[in-house]
Amino acid sequence: MDAADWDRRYEGADYVWEIEPNRFVAAHVLPLVPGRALDLGAGEGRNAVWLAGRGWAATAVDFSAAGLAKGERLAADHGVAIATEVADVRTYDVSEGAWDLVLLSYLQLPTAERLDVVARAARGVAPGGTLLVVAHDRSNLERGHGGPQDPDVLYEVDETLAALDGTPLTPAVATVVGRSVVKDDGEHVALDTLVVAQRR
Repeated sequence: MDAADWDRRYEGADYVWEIEPNRFVAAHVLPLVPGRALDLGAGEGRNAVWLAGRGWAATAVDFSAAGLAKGERLAADHGVAIATEVADVRTYDVSEGAWDLVLLSYLQLPTAERLDVVARAARGVAPGGTLLVVAHDRSNLERGHGGPQDPDVLYEVDETLAALDGTPLTPAVATVVGRSVVKDDGEHVALDTLVVAQRR
C-alpha cells in the first residue's frame, strides 16, 4: 500500500488501530529514562502519544498525512504534544546518534527495504539509547492469527538481527512473542518478532 492507500484507510473519524500503546513497547520502554524518541512508521501515533505522556519528546514519522493528523488529535485528547513529520521512512534522514529511542512497530515493507530501514534506524540511536522493533513474525502465517498474508512483509528474528550487523547496537531481547487477539469467535494468538537492542 502506498501513502494514498493509507490516507484512504485512515480518513474516517474512527481509529483503525487501538489507541493504547503496543503492549511490548510499553513493557520494554517503561523502565527507560525518557529522552528523544523517534517512531518510524507511526501510523495513527498511538505509541508516540503514549511516549509523550511519559515524558518523552516524541517524533512520529509516517507517509500518511491522515494517519499523523489522527495522531495529533489523539495527543490533544491526552493533553500531550508530539512532533509529526510526513515522510517516507525508506528515505527519511534518521540523524545518526540523535535518538534515545528509535521505534519500529508493525512497519510493513518488503524485506530488502525493511532491513535497510532497520539498519538506518539502528545508526540513529544515541549512546545509551535503545532500538525496539516489533512486528508480525513470518511464522504467524502458519501458526498464528491474522496479520498480513504476504510473507515478504513479515519479519524474522534472525533476519532482523542480521540488519544490525555493523551497527553500534547490542541485542538485549531477540525472540518471537505471542500476542492475544480477541475476536468475535474467541481469543487467538498472533506471533510477533520482538528485537530490543541497546547502544553502549
